Amino acid sequence: MTAAARGTEQATAPRRDFAALAVGALGVVYGDIGTSPLYTLKTAVQWAGGDATPAAALGMLSLIVWTLLVTTSFKYVAIVMRADNDGEGGILALMSLLGIKHGERPAVIAIGILGAALLYGDGAITPAISVLSALEGLNTPLPGFASYVLPLSVAVLVAVFSLQPQGTARIGRLFGPIMLLWFVTIGVLGLTGIARHPAVLAALDPRYGLDYLFGHGLTGFLVLGGVFLCATGAEALYADMGHFGPQPIRITWYGLVLPTLLMNYAGQVALVVDGEVAADANPFFVLCPAALQLPLVGLATAATIIASQAIISGTFSMTRQAIQLGLCPRLHITQTSSEGYGQIYVGFVNWTLMALTLGLAVSFRSSDNLAAAFGIAVALTMLLTSLLMFLAMREVWGWSLPVSIFAAGLFVIVDLSFVAANMMKVLEGGWVPLAVGAALFFAMSTWRDGVVALAKKLERDTMPLREFIAGVHAKARVAGTAVYMTSRVDVVPVPLLHNLKHNKVLHQRIVLLRVVTDHIPRVQPDNRIEVVHLGDDFHSVVAHYGFMQQPNVPRVLERCSTHDLPFNMMDTSFFVGRVRMVPERRSRFGAVRCKFFEIMHRNALPATEFFRIPPNRVIELGGQVEV
Repeated sequence: MTAAARGTEQATAPRRDFAALAVGALGVVYGDIGTSPLYTLKTAVQWAGGDATPAAALGMLSLIVWTLLVTTSFKYVAIVMRADNDGEGGILALMSLLGIKHGERPAVIAIGILGAALLYGDGAITPAISVLSALEGLNTPLPGFASYVLPLSVAVLVAVFSLQPQGTARIGRLFGPIMLLWFVTIGVLGLTGIARHPAVLAALDPRYGLDYLFGHGLTGFLVLGGVFLCATGAEALYADMGHFGPQPIRITWYGLVLPTLLMNYAGQVALVVDGEVAADANPFFVLCPAALQLPLVGLATAATIIASQAIISGTFSMTRQAIQLGLCPRLHITQTSSEGYGQIYVGFVNWTLMALTLGLAVSFRSSDNLAAAFGIAVALTMLLTSLLMFLAMREVWGWSLPVSIFAAGLFVIVDLSFVAANMMKVLEGGWVPLAVGAALFFAMSTWRDGVVALAKKLERDTMPLREFIAGVHAKARVAGTAVYMTSRVDVVPVPLLHNLKHNKVLHQRIVLLRVVTDHIPRVQPDNRIEVVHLGDDFHSVVAHYGFMQQPNVPRVLERCSTHDLPFNMMDTSFFVGRVRMVPERRSRFGAVRCKFFEIMHRNALPATEFFRIPPNRVIELGGQVEV
């Protein structure tokens, strides 16, 4: 190969890699926001009481345009995505980033937990409303098919969730090209509508939106609840940042996604202004020529399946983060691909989410009805993100107080407007994601507080490790290595005290192993372990993992050989404690929370399986603790 050829290859390789990332981002990041034209304008008109006059339609379009520009483009793509935690985004990553600046911060942790809980609640609605809205497009070319839309939607949703255990690595390669075709298609359709009525471009002037918002009383305010649906995928942009990096997401947003979305919304409004949309019709499908409506329904269904897949995969990733951050009991996590670390499957989450999604689809029966329940949870999460962003501006970026107040205050005002408008939907179905979010917040906060209370109680029942080592110098030893899983390496693990109390002996070599989840997504292998030789054949090992990584104890022990601590697994026993927590007579933890924590603790994945410890080498020692 010539020097010129090598130079050309080196120059073009990064572009190919970047192009692949950009196409991949289209398939994973933009599913939710990309399918929003299916229902946003239709819902806004519905919440306006069916008002589809030219003035009202232009006002709604202006509000949609500036919601996409202010909330998605400016707030999330330009500002919030800068607040990454070692490349990872999302409200839990932001919570973790702020947590390491000033230690434990209960308010920050509570905001992070609530935001994550609300996203779970909204995640159950997204697949239902997106698939229903796509298949309802059949009503335009095939009016007699209306009664089959719901059963077909249920079948599609069941298929999507049932395929999750197989992984999405192969199917995922098709997501990007399909979504690329989707965005080009909706952009072209939008242009055809704009060509019929170019005057709709006047809605780029924000005064149209402000006039409608403040000139139509309660109706103008209610419309914000429907308009907000165009931005519900903005939080996903931030959460999925770690998969592709900020640059591919920004380039695809500004270069393709935002322009095609704006064109499509403008095209829909052009038809509404011209009076070409019937009262019960979806302007999105009316944009399409009659001969191409069935293929468009097929493409829309594929796009909504991709949107559903992205939401489901996102809940899996968020669950793993929650487990690693101590906000959720251990669950069985399956790695479905050796190529991509993010390709995981969490069975409990998958089937629970499927039950909620199917229940919502069957109960609400149409995308129009589901729209009332959609958006509240995401609006609240966006508000919580804005509150955390104020801290990020001050503590991470070092912005001045006036600038931070102005920027975060702008975000909070906008978010509060959307939250207030969406709160008007509570009785019509908005209570569903709020109820799910409240239940999950209770569960996650109870788990975290229970783990902390349990650890503090156990620490009071033990003693300093150095003092223990000095006191057992003359004790009888038996051959072999005992590894005690512990949360601290400066005190004696309770299972070690129990073993000595009941069996009267110690193993020849004793290792205290602590697995730490750092407040970063990933820890490099070279920084994985810390080994301290304590004397008298006592050793401590601290293994560090990021909150996006899965611990593997056997691999940790293999690495210990480079620290003069070799292991023979056939000569090693692992001791883990399994305790039962009961409330004291005047417990601050509360009898109800204590009972709920005990249920979660009893049903959590055993530490041996979560840490991948060989089950035939494990000895469990139980006990009861009052808190």
